[in-house]
Amino acid sequence: MITKPKMILIDVDGTLVDSVPDLAYCIDEMLKAVDMAPYGEAEVRHWVGNGVERLVRRALIGQLNGEPDDALFEKAYPIFMELYKENTSKRSCLYPGVKEGMEYLKQAGYKLGCVTNKAEAFTHPLLKDLGLFDYFESVVSGDTLEKKKPDPLPLLYSAEKLGVTAAESLMLGDSMSDVKAARAAGFQIICMSYGYNHGEDIHDSNPDVVIDSMVELKELL
Repeated sequence: MITKPKMILIDVDGTLVDSVPDLAYCIDEMLKAVDMAPYGEAEVRHWVGNGVERLVRRALIGQLNGEPDDALFEKAYPIFMELYKENTSKRSCLYPGVKEGMEYLKQAGYKLGCVTNKAEAFTHPLLKDLGLFDYFESVVSGDTLEKKKPDPLPLLYSAEKLGVTAAESLMLGDSMSDVKAARAAGFQIICMSYGYNHGEDIHDSNPDVVIDSMVELKELL
């Protein structure tokens, strides 16, 4: 059961936006630039969710865990960053139901904040390009504070900024990182069924509720 909150914090990648098409394009172009074979979108989809630095490291070793050679990373990472600066929102799109869900939350008078592990240089342009930026009273990116999700700091910082308590707050996300951050902060947590969770079922992370579309928030809240 969800208690009606005063504030809702919403994740970006895998919750509001399917950003994998752009990320995968940039990863594959980066790999070609360092004489490595590209992986394609389906493979890259499993590696998204902990910020782009982690994504690049995963792509260079072709798996979720482990570390690439330092010299290789130092060479590849700037290439990726340049590519992603030019391709933040060219192929990315809102998931079905997002616009309707955001409109409902705004009309219903909830305080809305955005909390993502994506760097601000990419977060703000992406939200603006896809018409979401103005819905949020607060946007906390991966480099806004010294810690990011799954640490609770970005959530607690947002609550303080918007003048609500943790008990009055809800996180809307798609990954185990969102669930861990919400639990540590004392927030309620709703997860989207379609997001990026490294190929694992989000039900296994035990959020309070799992929904298939943001349109369902109307009934839930």
